[in-house]
Amino acid sequence: MPMHSIDEIIASCRVEPGAKFRLKDHDPGWAGDESVPKKDRRRVAEQLLSQDVSDLAASQELLYAADSWAVLLIFQALDSAGKDGTIKHVMSGVNPQGCQVTSFKHPSAKELEHTFLWRCTLALPERGRIGIFNRSYYEEALIVRVHPELIAAQRLPGGGGGKKFWDKRFNDINNFERHLVRNGTIVLKFFLNLSKEEQRKRFLARINDPQKHWKFSPSDIHERQFWDKYQEAYEECLRETSTRWAPWYVVPADNKWITRAIVSSVVVRAIQGLKLRYPEVSGERLQEIAAAKALLELEMQKEQKGH
Repeated sequence: MPMHSIDEIIASCRVEPGAKFRLKDHDPGWAGDESVPKKDRRRVAEQLLSQDVSDLAASQELLYAADSWAVLLIFQALDSAGKDGTIKHVMSGVNPQGCQVTSFKHPSAKELEHTFLWRCTLALPERGRIGIFNRSYYEEALIVRVHPELIAAQRLPGGGGGKKFWDKRFNDINNFERHLVRNGTIVLKFFLNLSKEEQRKRFLARINDPQKHWKFSPSDIHERQFWDKYQEAYEECLRETSTRWAPWYVVPADNKWITRAIVSSVVVRAIQGLKLRYPEVSGERLQEIAAAKALLELEMQKEQKGH
């Protein structure tokens, strides 16, 4: 990607608050500068991912040591867009003790007894940790939007649906995320933008490979029939909930190597932007460290003399 800096690429993916936003203006198949051979673009992207994975490992260690901020990464996408693979590759160098992944499925009966934000609140990362939501409370403005009959299961006062209902739900989400950021949690949101053609290819790959049958569900094909409605729901949701404090990034997902490189770069730059420092050590503690060093060196000298 020599003719585009990574900062320019990230900026092109970010959904700017209050600006005109159309999902069709974001190409799911974008794969870097077309004047460069695709194999070279892929090599550069993979090198960038490798560097960012190393940088993320170092940043996560500092995040854990500083213990003042948490990071929440939210991944939303249609089926087979590559959420699991992106999470796996981007977080491959991170210490598991400092990272947690939560996947949200259809809400349970207990979860439906609470507000739509409740179950996600319970899974928020602690300070010093990176939390990842594989799907999230945004399902309540996406799949529920496409299948409004699901609202009835929530037994909301006055029912639900209609423009005012969705405006209030978007407002609740924006206020919730503002609360998180004000209290020390970075919120980064990624929509993996997959084309309908590429989704078909990936579904067929799963069907044709017996070792991938476990990934396939008949519901995947069922939901594909609502493709246009999902595109509309995502477009409005991203437009209404991309804020200065919790931006959305529309990431091309037809080429997995591009997806992973962009996501890793966004995360690394966000954590580095915090300007974190390791905790300062008191003078008394420094004396303790010096004494421990002297003791260990004396022990080493005695062992060497013994040999």
